Amino acid sequence: MNRRHCATAAITLVCALALLTAPVQAMAAPVPEPGPAATAPAVAKKSLEEVREEIDTLYRKAGAATDAYNLAEEQSEKQSGEITRLAEAIADGRAKIAELKDRAGAQAREQYRNGGLPPGAQLVLSGDPDLFLTGINQARTSQQAAKGMLTELKQAQEDLETYAKDASLNQEKIEANRVKQAKARKSINAQIAAAEKLESQLAKEERAGLLELERNAASTAQAAWLSSGALKDINREASPAGKQALAFATAQIGKPYVWGAEGPGSYDCSGLTSQAWAAAERPIPRTSQEQWRQLPRIPVQDMRPGDLVIYHGDASHVGMYVGDGLIVHAPRPGRDVTLAGAGSMQILGVVRPDR
Repeated sequence: MNRRHCATAAITLVCALALLTAPVQAMAAPVPEPGPAATAPAVAKKSLEEVREEIDTLYRKAGAATDAYNLAEEQSEKQSGEITRLAEAIADGRAKIAELKDRAGAQAREQYRNGGLPPGAQLVLSGDPDLFLTGINQARTSQQAAKGMLTELKQAQEDLETYAKDASLNQEKIEANRVKQAKARKSINAQIAAAEKLESQLAKEERAGLLELERNAASTAQAAWLSSGALKDINREASPAGKQALAFATAQIGKPYVWGAEGPGSYDCSGLTSQAWAAAERPIPRTSQEQWRQLPRIPVQDMRPGDLVIYHGDASHVGMYVGDGLIVHAPRPGRDVTLAGAGSMQILGVVRPDR
């Protein structure tokens, strides 16, 4: 009986514990939903130096896209000019073909008036030996002229077909460049908008601090560059054409940077340098990348005023050396044409338009 009583007591105790436990679980308070502040861990605010570097990167990307846009535009202009030239050639070719056909028609009409007989047959049937001997050379000359005319007509028709194909190909290139321009324009606007948004989020004193950081970074890089002995002679003499280009470029100081602009009221970096050398009657490529690719390169330590200093690994920026370790350049959106240290940015190399 004692075992049975103990078992019964144990079962009773288990049931009691179960009843006591169940209500507690059912009535437990729900876990609160995470509020807005708990959705993600707080993001540490970027330092002003990090913001400066991010803005600088965005503007550099915008500069590279600007170069792509300018190159596509330049190529489109060249191809449009080629299409105009081909259109004139096509018009001339059609006029030449019409003239040759008129001459062939005149010969056919002349043969018809002579009874439809070719000149050689007319001579054989004439019965006059003197006329035959006299006219045989004329017949040969006429045959050679007719043969030459047919050859010329065939060549003119082939040229016309070639011109038409070339014009069609150039039109396709123009359309392809328009697509490139649209993509580049979209990229430029996106990069500039992102950079401007970052700057707009800064307080007034932070913007002043950002400008000071930019100046300090440029000054530090310039001092390191000069102390490295990068230049053998800091003030070489400019060439006559270089002086003209330099006079034009420095006269633009204070005018705003606008991407794609070539003056007279605003410039982008390569718009300034290309127009400066155009003023010196030495046309150069429109973009900094093409200036780097096509113009003669010289050692950095040998550069003189008027030379172009190409910056960054992708050749996306350019300035003109003015002497005393300085360049004149159009920096970026939101800035004006100004003087800066030649070594304040990463130098890729130097080119000389009038070498």
